[in-house]
Amino acid sequence: MKLFTASLMTETNTFAAVPTSLADFTRGMSRGGVPETDLSLAAVQMLTWRRMAESRGWRTVESICAETGPSGITVRSGYETLRGWILEDLQRALPVDAVLLALHGAMVADGYPDCEGDVIERVRQAVGPRVPIGVEIDPHCSLTRRMVEHATVICCYKEFPHTDIAPVAEDVFRLTGDALEGKTKPVMSVYDCRLISSYFTTLEPMKSFVAKTRSLEGKGRVLSVSTAHGFAYGDVPEIGTKMLVITDDDRAVGDALAGDLGRELIALRGRTHPRYVTTQEALAQAARTTGGPVVLADVADNPGGGFPGDNTRMLRELLEAGVQDAAFACIWDPMAVGIARAAGEGARLTMRVGGKSEPLSDMPLDLAVEVVALRQNVTQPFSGATISLGDTAVLRCGGMEIIVNTRRTQTFHPDAFTGAGVDPLAKRILALKSTNHFRAAFEPIAGAIFHVGPPDVRTRMPYRHIQRPIWPLDPDLHG
Repeated sequence: MKLFTASLMTETNTFAAVPTSLADFTRGMSRGGVPETDLSLAAVQMLTWRRMAESRGWRTVESICAETGPSGITVRSGYETLRGWILEDLQRALPVDAVLLALHGAMVADGYPDCEGDVIERVRQAVGPRVPIGVEIDPHCSLTRRMVEHATVICCYKEFPHTDIAPVAEDVFRLTGDALEGKTKPVMSVYDCRLISSYFTTLEPMKSFVAKTRSLEGKGRVLSVSTAHGFAYGDVPEIGTKMLVITDDDRAVGDALAGDLGRELIALRGRTHPRYVTTQEALAQAARTTGGPVVLADVADNPGGGFPGDNTRMLRELLEAGVQDAAFACIWDPMAVGIARAAGEGARLTMRVGGKSEPLSDMPLDLAVEVVALRQNVTQPFSGATISLGDTAVLRCGGMEIIVNTRRTQTFHPDAFTGAGVDPLAKRILALKSTNHFRAAFEPIAGAIFHVGPPDVRTRMPYRHIQRPIWPLDPDLHG
């Protein structure tokens, strides 16, 4: 058997001003064979498929393995070039017995509101109606009719934080392989919940909901169950939460189960994420907390959701509150890193920090700082991958150590602090930019965790393209 594999991954915040370019993808991209040393999230999936194919004596033909962090709309020519490389490689590889694609599910390019649906459809046109196409996507996707129509199997990661990327890649391989060998005939059923929300799967009630969906897989004719959370910051027509059930040739069972689970999820609306607090509320509660460091997550400026990562609001509020024994990771500010590097460790100077990249960045802060540490190529682990912060500088201002960095990313792991030269366990307050992914690595060391941000940023986004009605924009929709 010959399998064709490819990966193209980014999450598009259509409200962000910074565009995503071809260079963003090609930095670190491989084509024609993923190196075993590649530690990107896209490579985790493609290497998993390679190893599983080898265990069966099957051959893989690998196209591009390309990903970049969440950002603004992808430049049209860049997307078309990347898509063209996949299709060129596929044409050279034909005939193939199956196709496996690692995509995100929320990629938007100029002129292409549904990049994944576009890629899958064009792959289908190339391979014909009978070749199985298996797709792994992020739950923060806009699951579209076009994607479902042209794929054979689609599976979302089940966990948020995304700790199960490799296991779900194994599921996609097995389901696609079974279809290829004629053991099953996958049929996909989708129920649209008409919700825009966030779902923290390590917290109740989502923890139990995910456990229930897992328990249903393999029962009767049910092959797979996925919750497509949706991506609130992608202003596209098919935004929102959907339930996806794959059965072995039983549309009626799949439709019924997707509907039952979707209605159960609707009943949980408003209770699937933690309460958001202000910086001042978090600090007041932190003062009463014992144990390890208190973690404050800046959920409103999460680079993992395509936001700039240099918004200064929470940093300013912490400095105004006079916090002591605190550290912040990170403020994306390549210019500040360059100035700190030129000045050298131990230098004292006034520096403009953050607030540089776009209107969502807020205002820059002019701070009197000491450069206490400089590091190159700092990394942090996440779900089997290694995520780069780029070069970093630690700036001390009062009782706060601020990490500024050159590669925009959310903070996943305490290594973001230690790699930059800050001991997180020695701090009373750890502030970071992330919504939920950080919890997997920070919960074991944290005395408490507070999510700092507005009550529900989704209700204030200037949507223009989404289909209405949808909750919570239409709060009476579900009664």
